[in-house]
Amino acid sequence: MLKFQVRRWSERPRMLVFMLGVMLPAAGFIVAGASYLRNIQRNKAIEAVIQREHQQVLAIAEKRIDARAYDIAEEARAKFPDVNQGDRLEAFLVAHPDIAHAVLWAGKGHVQGQSQPARMNEPAFGEEGKEFSSMIGHWFDPESESKDWIAKLKKMEAKEGKHVYLTDNWVSRGDKWQYQSLVLFVPRGSTAEHPALAGFVYDTDYLKDKFFPQALNDVLPNQNQNDTHPQPVIMVRTVKDHAPLATSLRWDGGSPEVERSFEGVFPGLVLGIKLRGTTIANISNHFVQTAFLILGALSLLMGGGMLLTYRNVARELALAKLKSDFVSNVSHELRTPLALIRLYAETLELGRISNPGKRQEYYEIIRKESERLTSLINNILDFSRIESGKKEYSFRETDVADLVRSTLESYRFEIEQDGFQFEQKIDNDLPQVWVDREAIARSLLNLVNNAVKYSATEKYLGVNLYRHNGGVNLEVVDHGIGISAKEQPKIFEKFYRVGDPLVHNTKGSGLGLSLVRHIVQAHGGEVAVESEPGQGSKFIITLPVQTAEVQQAKGMSA
Repeated sequence: MLKFQVRRWSERPRMLVFMLGVMLPAAGFIVAGASYLRNIQRNKAIEAVIQREHQQVLAIAEKRIDARAYDIAEEARAKFPDVNQGDRLEAFLVAHPDIAHAVLWAGKGHVQGQSQPARMNEPAFGEEGKEFSSMIGHWFDPESESKDWIAKLKKMEAKEGKHVYLTDNWVSRGDKWQYQSLVLFVPRGSTAEHPALAGFVYDTDYLKDKFFPQALNDVLPNQNQNDTHPQPVIMVRTVKDHAPLATSLRWDGGSPEVERSFEGVFPGLVLGIKLRGTTIANISNHFVQTAFLILGALSLLMGGGMLLTYRNVARELALAKLKSDFVSNVSHELRTPLALIRLYAETLELGRISNPGKRQEYYEIIRKESERLTSLINNILDFSRIESGKKEYSFRETDVADLVRSTLESYRFEIEQDGFQFEQKIDNDLPQVWVDREAIARSLLNLVNNAVKYSATEKYLGVNLYRHNGGVNLEVVDHGIGISAKEQPKIFEKFYRVGDPLVHNTKGSGLGLSLVRHIVQAHGGEVAVESEPGQGSKFIITLPVQTAEVQQAKGMSA
């Protein structure tokens, strides 16, 4: 008992090492991952990353829109009348319906302005055209200011290769301020002696309906109307109004999440971007939630893996202990009959026993111990053959009643000598059964042996053989220590021995019931146990009654 307890406690440090070496690092990984995700969620790191990406998209969009504006303005400038062709301003506007107003300054007092003639019949535009004509003198006639603009344009042309300068122009229509784009440049024919300055204005309607929609869709060319996934969409608004001036193709309303003011070509305008159908916060939350779910799934997998590993390690430790106990028990069981055989043989050899009856008793002891030794060795050899898959059975038609009687008869003397009450009930007219005689006899003897070993107080042994449900049942009954319900499924496993101290005080190999189960299953039968602690046990072997052909096939496969 003491030895058993010490071995059980010796396994615990191994499991503790496993817990510290495997489970703690895994738990640390899970906790660190969860903490990292919480930190991301708290600091809105994902949102910051998406916002930086959107800022980059807006910066690229602004550059492309600026380049497009310069190209269109340069194309119009190339067709603008020369300094001495002020009378052609109207023809220029007719050829460029997107331009609302044009102006040509050729020196102090020489300024000409013209508004788009096709729109002068519009009341609001007509008033705007008149106001434009009255204001251009105040804009351009301060000769010093016009010359400053000319110098600035010359410098920009030399430095950047650009011939036009674009800026904002605000006009009032009704109760709202409208954004226009003013383009200034030096017209052909301008000289140092006779400097000239020209310009034209792109109207709000053109910017809103044509220029910006086309420019924004060029920035985001792959807008798929049928795509339900979140897509970036862009809008342009004025600094004085939060409503969009123009939007990209799939803009779905709402407010932009990231904005950027135009720095050069379109001062007073703001670019905005968002994701269609969702928000940056939603994406961030979805990412964090998905990451938590993945971490949770990984945690479950790791936990399951560690549990399986723990169980495997525990089983290996238990198996190692069982094997150690097996070697110890088998060694003891081998040593006991060998010692008795040697003792009685030496006694007889030395001639110390003169009584013929005593000598006969010694001979019987030597025979019984040798039979016991043979049975133990046969069990071990059978177990070895079973483990290596080399166990073969020799099936033949057998009178199972005669087999049971002869087997018990050879063991009856030892049973009765141990003080057991022995009962045997064998039905008549039992059918012939195809079995391996030696294997079935060994199974019966193993069950009888167990009944004898574990019935120290109430010594009763019963063996019953009868017909049952088309088969033959062989029962071995005792009034011994019994087996608990939780132990019963395990007793047929190799090396397993019940945890009752009474069992561990009785030596055994732990192979007997495992061999019985294998032998019975090889015969196509079943073995079961009915038992309660302190009430004894009943082991039931069920052998099927089958044709010779079926049994021969089983013998070949076994």
